[in-house]
Amino acid sequence: MRRIIFHAGFHKTGTTSLQQTLRTNRQALRPEIRLVLRPGMKALCECARAYSRSREDYDLGLVKYEAAILAEALEDEQATTIVISSEDLSGHMPGGHGLHGYGAAPHLMRALSVGFKAANPDTELTFFFTTRSAEPWLRSCYAQHLRTARMIWDEADYLKRLKTSAEHAKIIDLIRREVPEHAVREAALEDHASRPLGVIEALLDHLEITAERRAGFAPAVARNAALPAHLSAELLRLNRSDLENVALRKAKRKLIEEAT
Repeated sequence: MRRIIFHAGFHKTGTTSLQQTLRTNRQALRPEIRLVLRPGMKALCECARAYSRSREDYDLGLVKYEAAILAEALEDEQATTIVISSEDLSGHMPGGHGLHGYGAAPHLMRALSVGFKAANPDTELTFFFTTRSAEPWLRSCYAQHLRTARMIWDEADYLKRLKTSAEHAKIIDLIRREVPEHAVREAALEDHASRPLGVIEALLDHLEITAERRAGFAPAVARNAALPAHLSAELLRLNRSDLENVALRKAKRKLIEEAT
């Protein structure tokens, strides 16, 4: 029986490092494991993000449709395990687009299940989530919004407003209720930080990749480093300025490039 493992988030929980490590070692995972990242399912990810904003049945229907299309595209794949990884499958990151949590994620996981099961009823599905302690996660999300959006709240205000969005355990419990027929696994970033490859080790454990085999894996190059305090303050100042959006993006890009 073929098995599909959805790594659907959450944002800022080591997902970039995990995906980069998977991508770097794609050939080492072959032939029994096939990898699908965001570039291979852009339409599905965009539909999931759209539903997280709208909560409209129409958009959720599109998620089911795109999930079935992806499942059909993978039918001839010879690998016995397929890992599908993108945090966008859980929707937009909280803090943007008026979202205060992952309330759409349980419905999105159900939609993925329906779409894939419609195309291949015999496939075994597992949902895998990486998590992170509340305060570090919120601070990391805030820094991301400072860089990529017009975030005008200071950090203390953001942490207060988005506090409940960090309750990952509650969202995972709701996901389990939505997909009771499938396994839902979770791994905390902090629990695996000291392991050679980081949090991806939890996924490799689930995939039953031996220690000898993963010893030859190339680690991910560090990315998304924390912003220095002075840079965060300057980004906030720019976000609060009267600059038009295009000029704002250019100013922030220049600032970050000069700082790094």
